[in-house]
Amino acid sequence: MAHFTIKFYSNSLCRPVEFKMIIPNDFNEHWEPEQKRKGKKMKTLFLLHGYTGAAGNWVPEYLTTYYNFAIVMPNGENSFWIDGISTGHKFGTFLTEELVEYIRKTFGLAMEADETYIMGMSMGGYGALMAALTHPENFGKVAALSSALIIHSRAHMKPGDPDSHANYEYYRECFGDLEVVEQSRNNPEVVVDEMLAQGKKMPEIYMACGTEDFLLEANREFHTFLDKRKVPHDYFESKGGHDGMFWDEYAKKMVDLMFNEE
Repeated sequence: MAHFTIKFYSNSLCRPVEFKMIIPNDFNEHWEPEQKRKGKKMKTLFLLHGYTGAAGNWVPEYLTTYYNFAIVMPNGENSFWIDGISTGHKFGTFLTEELVEYIRKTFGLAMEADETYIMGMSMGGYGALMAALTHPENFGKVAALSSALIIHSRAHMKPGDPDSHANYEYYRECFGDLEVVEQSRNNPEVVVDEMLAQGKKMPEIYMACGTEDFLLEANREFHTFLDKRKVPHDYFESKGGHDGMFWDEYAKKMVDLMFNEE
């Protein structure tokens, strides 16, 4: 396994940035699991961290052993992986356009949607869904774990309103005008409706949330929304909270679903 820490200047973020990458470049001729990936083209999984997280603080590295894919782990700070309203806060553009293009030019990976997938947890689950829905030409499959689908709960928030995670100014920076955020393209429901109206191909969507997770109802609501729109997707619930134990369990399940082509 080759581990990289890569630095380059981001035009989207107006500063030098750093991301981590894992490429399974070792091979054991006598180990049966690795025979499955012998001779196959390497795919790529973009892996997104959650709120207060950073690149590489949650890495199901062992999963690359069984399937031939590289892992790209960018830093999204606390951006929700979308374009903020301030200069240098275009985290959505950075992820879905600039970083994808950098990986293509530098490593010859992630060249097409059918070999490029994205997965995230919590804030990263929301970000993964938004990336795949807004750029289905770049991401063919998306796995969203315990997604922070908080648009409806933060809509119409006012300065000084109590919130256990962040203040009004933070949410406004991430999502824009909170009075109209539910009608904006930062609401994944709006993006889905746009895609359906335009006849665009949907990415393959996989979602999971624990039954003890504080984000459960928001995930159920988006699952119901997709059902009503007849958008194909796989949704899973099982016992678990908003924590690493649940994400480790479902990271393996999601990778099996996305990468197992047999």
